[in-house]
Amino acid sequence: MDIAKDTQDKIAQLQLFEQNLHSFSTQKRNIQSQMLEIENALKEIETAQGAVYKIVGTVMFHSEKGKLAKDLKERKEVLDLRIKSFEKQEKAIEEKAKILQAEVMAELEKHMDKDGRTH
Repeated sequence: MDIAKDTQDKIAQLQLFEQNLHSFSTQKRNIQSQMLEIENALKEIETAQGAVYKIVGTVMFHSEKGKLAKDLKERKEVLDLRIKSFEKQEKAIEEKAKILQAEVMAELEKHMDKDGRTH
Protein backbone atom coordinates (compact mmCIF):
# COMPACT_ATOMS: atom_id res chain seq x y z
CA MET A 1 0.00 0.00 0.00
CA ASP A 2 1.30 3.42 -0.95
CA ILE A 3 0.71 5.63 2.10
CA ALA A 4 0.70 9.41 1.68
CA LYS A 5 3.57 11.37 3.25
CA ASP A 6 1.11 13.24 5.48
CA THR A 7 -0.26 9.94 6.80
CA GLN A 8 3.26 8.62 7.41
CA ASP A 9 4.04 11.78 9.38
CA LYS A 10 0.91 11.29 11.47
CA ILE A 11 1.89 7.68 12.18
CA ALA A 12 5.34 8.86 13.28
CA GLN A 13 3.69 11.45 15.53
CA LEU A 14 1.52 8.72 17.06
CA GLN A 15 4.64 6.68 17.81
CA LEU A 16 6.20 9.71 19.47
CA PHE A 17 3.06 10.19 21.58
CA GLU A 18 3.31 6.54 22.65
CA GLN A 19 6.96 6.99 23.67
CA ASN A 20 6.08 10.13 25.65
CA LEU A 21 3.25 8.34 27.44
CA HIS A 22 5.57 5.48 28.33
CA SER A 23 8.15 7.93 29.66
CA PHE A 24 5.53 9.77 31.74
CA SER A 25 4.27 6.47 33.11
CA THR A 26 7.77 5.41 34.18
CA GLN A 27 8.50 8.77 35.80
CA LYS A 28 5.14 8.76 37.55
CA ARG A 29 5.78 5.27 38.98
CA ASN A 30 9.17 6.44 40.29
CA ILE A 31 7.56 9.42 41.99
CA GLN A 32 4.80 7.24 43.46
CA SER A 33 7.50 4.96 44.86
CA GLN A 34 9.22 7.97 46.46
CA MET A 35 5.89 9.09 47.93
CA LEU A 36 5.34 5.64 49.44
CA GLU A 37 8.80 5.79 51.03
CA ILE A 38 7.98 9.22 52.47
CA GLU A 39 4.65 7.98 53.86
CA ASN A 40 6.41 5.04 55.51
CA ALA A 41 9.08 7.35 56.93
CA LEU A 42 6.40 9.67 58.34
CA LYS A 43 4.72 6.71 60.07
CA GLU A 44 8.05 5.66 61.54
CA ILE A 45 8.73 9.19 62.79
CA GLU A 46 5.33 9.33 64.50
CA THR A 47 6.01 6.14 66.44
CA ALA A 48 9.74 6.68 66.99
CA GLN A 49 10.96 6.78 70.56
CA GLY A 50 14.09 8.85 71.01
CA ALA A 51 16.36 10.26 68.32
CA VAL A 52 15.60 10.30 64.60
CA TYR A 53 18.12 10.51 61.80
CA LYS A 54 18.16 11.78 58.24
CA ILE A 55 20.36 10.40 55.47
CA VAL A 56 21.81 12.89 52.99
CA GLY A 57 23.89 11.17 50.34
CA THR A 58 26.13 8.81 52.26
CA VAL A 59 26.00 10.73 55.56
CA MET A 60 23.50 10.22 58.38
CA PHE A 61 22.56 13.27 60.50
CA HIS A 62 20.70 13.56 63.77
CA SER A 63 17.48 15.50 63.18
CA GLU A 64 14.61 16.90 65.18
CA LYS A 65 11.45 14.86 64.83
CA GLY A 66 9.24 17.86 63.97
CA LYS A 67 11.64 19.35 61.45
CA LEU A 68 12.18 16.03 59.70
CA ALA A 69 8.42 15.39 59.51
CA LYS A 70 7.90 18.91 58.10
CA ASP A 71 10.63 18.38 55.48
CA LEU A 72 9.12 15.06 54.43
CA LYS A 73 5.60 16.51 54.17
CA GLU A 74 6.91 19.36 52.00
CA ARG A 75 8.74 16.88 49.77
CA LYS A 76 5.56 14.81 49.50
CA GLU A 77 3.58 17.91 48.43
CA VAL A 78 6.14 18.67 45.71
CA LEU A 79 5.98 15.09 44.45
CA ASP A 80 2.18 15.18 44.48
CA LEU A 81 2.26 18.31 42.29
CA ARG A 82 4.63 16.57 39.88
CA ILE A 83 2.29 13.57 39.63
CA LYS A 84 -0.66 15.87 38.91
CA SER A 85 1.41 17.62 36.24
CA PHE A 86 2.32 14.29 34.61
CA GLU A 87 -1.33 13.20 34.69
CA LYS A 88 -2.40 16.46 33.04
CA GLN A 89 0.23 16.05 30.32
CA GLU A 90 -0.71 12.39 29.84
CA LYS A 91 -4.36 13.31 29.40
CA ALA A 92 -3.52 16.00 26.82
CA ILE A 93 -1.31 13.62 24.83
CA GLU A 94 -3.91 10.83 24.99
CA GLU A 95 -6.55 13.21 23.60
CA LYS A 96 -4.26 14.37 20.78
CA ALA A 97 -3.31 10.76 20.01
CA LYS A 98 -6.96 9.71 19.86
CA ILE A 99 -7.76 12.45 17.34
CA LEU A 100 -4.65 11.70 15.28
CA GLN A 101 -5.38 7.97 15.32
CA ALA A 102 -8.89 8.60 14.01
CA GLU A 103 -7.45 10.75 11.20
CA VAL A 104 -4.92 8.07 10.27
CA MET A 105 -7.55 5.33 10.28
CA ALA A 106 -9.85 7.43 8.07
CA GLU A 107 -7.02 8.11 5.61
CA LEU A 108 -6.04 4.44 5.51
CA GLU A 109 -9.65 3.41 4.92
CA LYS A 110 -9.81 5.80 1.94
CA HIS A 111 -7.05 3.74 0.33
CA MET A 112 -8.89 0.48 0.78
CA ASP A 113 -11.81 -0.73 -1.30
CA LYS A 114 -14.47 -3.17 -0.13
CA ASP A 115 -12.26 -6.19 -0.85
CA GLY A 116 -9.35 -4.77 1.13
CA ARG A 117 -7.31 -3.86 -1.94
CA THR A 118 -5.54 -0.54 -2.33
CA HIS A 119 -6.67 1.98 -4.89
